[in-house]
Amino acid sequence: MSTLDLPDSLVDPDDDGMLRMSIVEHLEELRTRIIRALIGFGVAYVAAMVFANQLWDLVQAPGLAAFKELGEGGFIAIDPFELFSIVWMWTPLVAAIFLSAPWVIYQAWAFISPGLYPRERRWALPFIFSTAGLFLAGGLFAYFVVFRYALIFLLGIGRPVHVTPMISIDLYFGRFVNVMLGVAVTFELPVAIFFLTLIRLASPSFLLRHSRYAILAIVILAAVLTPSPDAMNMTAVAVPMTLLYFLGVFASFLLVMRREHRKFPWQIFLYWLLAVLAVVGLCALYVR
Repeated sequence: MSTLDLPDSLVDPDDDGMLRMSIVEHLEELRTRIIRALIGFGVAYVAAMVFANQLWDLVQAPGLAAFKELGEGGFIAIDPFELFSIVWMWTPLVAAIFLSAPWVIYQAWAFISPGLYPRERRWALPFIFSTAGLFLAGGLFAYFVVFRYALIFLLGIGRPVHVTPMISIDLYFGRFVNVMLGVAVTFELPVAIFFLTLIRLASPSFLLRHSRYAILAIVILAAVLTPSPDAMNMTAVAVPMTLLYFLGVFASFLLVMRREHRKFPWQIFLYWLLAVLAVVGLCALYVR
């Protein structure tokens, strides 16, 4: 909602364009945004149902790849209704969550933006693109890295003791959704940190000062999210999350510098970044 859509009585010029709305108007705006978000989600769900079989092929691909690498095992359906509910109801539902994520995030921002200053509303497009992009990137990372390699580890445990792995599609899909959505949500960490700094509930100095506690929380969360208890898979989740945490701190630092009308020394920063990348590249070539 923009200032052009509201009567002059709702705009306080002393607040540099910040909108003043009553509780009833807030509730009406919230109801409108929720309905629009649900409509967008519904359209994505119907579209996903049309391609339910193809989507299920994508869902079961990590499991089939693990079975193929191990040379044994497969999926089973214990309940006759499992195939219908999993393939035609729940798989399109999860796909619709990812497909409608940009639209839902836009509706959330549109509800919040009237309470922000005009200079803060300029972050609308970067906020929407980064939030949706990180959510999708987290889902892709979970799909191609976390879930796939965790399955190979877990299913391979039974090989030395001559146990053939057979997985119910219901249990498989439950683990798949938990990992996909869990990792996708945790990838929103930089956006959450930036937003807390935007509304002045956090600062870069506070975040750096308490970074050791944040890393501890990230390691614990990674242990919960990964389907396998081995250190390799837990590290594969914890390291990107830690990097995302410091990326969020860096973004909040840029925001604070902009507020204080200070310029960031990009040239020096790029020189140091290129130097670090060169050292890492040389080390990688040496190890290889």
